[in-house]
Amino acid sequence: CVVSGTHVTPPHSTIRPGVPVPVNTNNPEVRKAARFGVYRYNNSSNDLFLFKESQIKKAMVQIVRGLKYMLHVEIKRTVCEKRDHPSLDSCHFQREKNLQRTLRCYFEVWITPWTHRVHIPVAHCH
Repeated sequence: CVVSGTHVTPPHSTIRPGVPVPVNTNNPEVRKAARFGVYRYNNSSNDLFLFKESQIKKAMVQIVRGLKYMLHVEIKRTVCEKRDHPSLDSCHFQREKNLQRTLRCYFEVWITPWTHRVHIPVAHCH
């Protein structure tokens, strides 16, 4: 739910197009967008292991010919090796101290629901 002043607007209803607004980090659509960002990171990294989102720190959404999510996400290395291609949901985070790794990422995930297209113009992790 997006709160502006004391007036609560249902998600994506009266939000003015083009203005990024904060959105709850537990929102299922936000979580889905974060996962797209993680897929993008995993596809471009040369790490042996897959990473998975551990915490969504901040989320904004902007209406621009669809929904553009701007996400600050913490991701961690899992025990799943890339070559196995398991579902990330079943991948647990590394417990072995020397294999643990946490990255802070900024993802921009642009979803156009009516075309089922997802575009990720920005995926920076460090």
